[in-house]
Amino acid sequence: MNKGTIWTIVGVIVAVLIAWFLVTVLFSVLAFLVKLLIVAVVAVIVFFVLRMIFSHSGDSDS
Repeated sequence: MNKGTIWTIVGVIVAVLIAWFLVTVLFSVLAFLVKLLIVAVVAVIVFFVLRMIFSHSGDSDS
């Protein structure tokens, strides 16, 4: 093996390791964003349900 072949193999290994790290980070960020979106949607639903419950209970008192 010549010097160029060794550097090519090292370059491929480094490229795969960097790509693996970047994909892991990307999936972690995407998973966080999806969780954040789901939490926001559930929070809005819960907010309106609680608002509806308390507005109905307030109407019956007056």
